[in-house]
Amino acid sequence: MRWALNRLALAITSMVALAFLVPLAVATRQIAYDRAISDARQQATSMVTVLGVDSDLVSLTNAVASTAAGSAGNLAVHLPGIEPIGASHLSDATVRRAAQERRAATADSAGGVAYLQPTVLTDGRTVVVEVFIPEADTRRGVGTAWLYLGALAVVLVGGSILFADRLGSQLVRATRGLAAASRRLGGGELNERITPIGPRELRDAATAFNGMADDLRRLLDRERELAADLSHRLRTPLTGLRLDVEAMPPGPIAERMRQACDLLDEELEAIITGARLGSIEKRGSQQCDLVEVLADRLAFWSVLAEDQERPWEVVGGNEPVMIPMPAGDVILVVDALLGNVFSHTPDGTAFRVSVSASGLLVDDAGPGIPDPETAVQRGVSGAGSTGLGLDIVRRTAETVRGQLVIDRSPLGGARIGFLLHAPVLEPADQRRRR
Repeated sequence: MRWALNRLALAITSMVALAFLVPLAVATRQIAYDRAISDARQQATSMVTVLGVDSDLVSLTNAVASTAAGSAGNLAVHLPGIEPIGASHLSDATVRRAAQERRAATADSAGGVAYLQPTVLTDGRTVVVEVFIPEADTRRGVGTAWLYLGALAVVLVGGSILFADRLGSQLVRATRGLAAASRRLGGGELNERITPIGPRELRDAATAFNGMADDLRRLLDRERELAADLSHRLRTPLTGLRLDVEAMPPGPIAERMRQACDLLDEELEAIITGARLGSIEKRGSQQCDLVEVLADRLAFWSVLAEDQERPWEVVGGNEPVMIPMPAGDVILVVDALLGNVFSHTPDGTAFRVSVSASGLLVDDAGPGIPDPETAVQRGVSGAGSTGLGLDIVRRTAETVRGQLVIDRSPLGGARIGFLLHAPVLEPADQRRRR
């Protein structure tokens, strides 16, 4: 922006300077020429005065020699029938024409210009006074004047560029500040505000930005409170469900229901805490072991897999895989990936879970996903799915700069993965079948 303003100032001031300086330069040249002609006219007039008083040749010779032009050899008096008195620089034909016309005129000559002043003596003879003006005299002072005009133009152009640069620096500083504040606000710093500086339009933009940030903060606070209130309201039906589970006779189903109630209670507590802390505080420096979370959740899902007679296996998991996420978020991801298999494949369909430092993959031998792009779109995923589970996985992966992968599984069905950095490798020697 600064460079654009500087170029604009340079172009405008240069055109303005040229528009004024070119006519001034021509006028200066004409003024110098007119001044030289005026000096020659004065000297010719003084000789005409002498001729009116005394036309004696000796007196005329002394008068010519006493003038500045005559002493320099640039003045001559042309009398009819005799040689010119002084130094002439014109031809006889030019002098005769001036005598016939009997009016002052100028005539070009080698190295300059001559001024001719005819006059009539008392005896009726026509005398022509010639004053030669060297070319240097017609340009005297022009070079200096042009130099001053050029220096003035440089000062004006440089000053305008400097002023435009200062103005541009204010614009750029205000614009960069607004852009930086926008990036910080987009990064989650909801307390970011900006001091309005610069032109009125940028100050209005900064004021609008601060108002938008305030509205966004209030909106997020309201949404967090609503989420916390909704989660708190779910505690009452959850308590009733837990009482019903406690009343069930011991067995696998009762144990699975009890684990589900515990997990739901933990998730509600996490939602309430996270919603009231906000996004920045919730991120923090939390991390957990993906392998540990996966083992805990597989203990829950394995009971359902046995009921549905689903063969399954785990690949990898011999070493901890630490990821910078709260355990509650990882549980949501694992449950979404495993729950997708149980929800969208028939009973008896095999599945395989692969875990490594690159992330988590779940393969199944079901019908697969015909359109991976719509599978993560809420309400349009098809096959009786809302798309919410995979959308949760996608958004969670983006928080750690990972990605959600939906592809064709080597088992013939769907492959859904939560990748942290690179595609997961499947070392066959690390498989542990169950």
